[in-house]
Amino acid sequence: MIVLNKIYYLLLITGFILLSNPLLADTLTQYRLHGIKNLEKQLDSDLSQPEYWNSYLKNIDTHFGYIESYNNILTCDKSGSTLSLYMKDADNTYSLTKEYSAFTGKMKGDKVKEGDLKTPVGIYTITKKISKVDSFYGPMAFVTSYPNIYDRYRGKNGSGIWIHGLPIEQIRDKFTKGCIAINNPSIECLDRNIDIDKTVLIINEEESQKEVSKTTLATVLAELYSWRFAWLYNDSTTYLNFYDKEFLRFDGMNLKNFKNYKKRVFNKQEKKTILFNKINVMPYPNKENMFKITFFEIYKSNSFAFNGNKVLIIKLVDKKMKIITEK
Repeated sequence: MIVLNKIYYLLLITGFILLSNPLLADTLTQYRLHGIKNLEKQLDSDLSQPEYWNSYLKNIDTHFGYIESYNNILTCDKSGSTLSLYMKDADNTYSLTKEYSAFTGKMKGDKVKEGDLKTPVGIYTITKKISKVDSFYGPMAFVTSYPNIYDRYRGKNGSGIWIHGLPIEQIRDKFTKGCIAINNPSIECLDRNIDIDKTVLIINEEESQKEVSKTTLATVLAELYSWRFAWLYNDSTTYLNFYDKEFLRFDGMNLKNFKNYKKRVFNKQEKKTILFNKINVMPYPNKENMFKITFFEIYKSNSFAFNGNKVLIIKLVDKKMKIITEK
């Protein structure tokens, strides 16, 4: 009875789509002939089709990419010396709420190493708030996730990139050693307006880059679910073709060793549950056709289980996703 109720509910919520969308026209037939197992596989396959994602994204604000996890977006324009706060409104649109004057690193360009006096370019989260700091940093500081997985992939180093206030007692110059500094009323305003767990920071050399088209985002999302489909149904050849020849995992594992490891896992032919929640697909600043993808992964097989955050850095090559690093 429980299984029948599950099937009925699944068909009920998808029925109108199934009847109106040619892409899914044979789904009911698959269920009629082969049962729920084939229906699940058909739906998993349909998630890998750009047509589905183009339709899904039609009325979604994609100015900063496809975003499920973040209510607040901070953008830092280094050339314009501004830090801007965008907040999701009741219409699920990101609206400019505050714009703060900001100091950034003394030297221009993307940060590469410790002490180069540059502010990094990239996509970061805020890992914590420090309420008690040296008075040079004002009343508080927000710690960013620099170096992120892509920074480490490129061999960048350094640490301690903060968003902080201005000296309470000391005198400072017009630049920082790499941090983002805003005046003290502004840092207090920022503190009142953001939830650091739901905030992403985009640092760019110039004003926010050109918005990526919904068609491109639909392609990336379809490719993400094509990768999942191959993974879910133990198609190791297709799965491994998603990895770039220069792939290097966060822990230093190269493509050759990664392929050997994954082939051993696939050879078990285990049935898996793989779900992606809280998906974010964001174009990487100053990089053409490169994206940072994050999601919460639920994975379960007979031999292994994992619930946690996943990060992929990917590039689109002829509309195909190539993973260059992951964590």
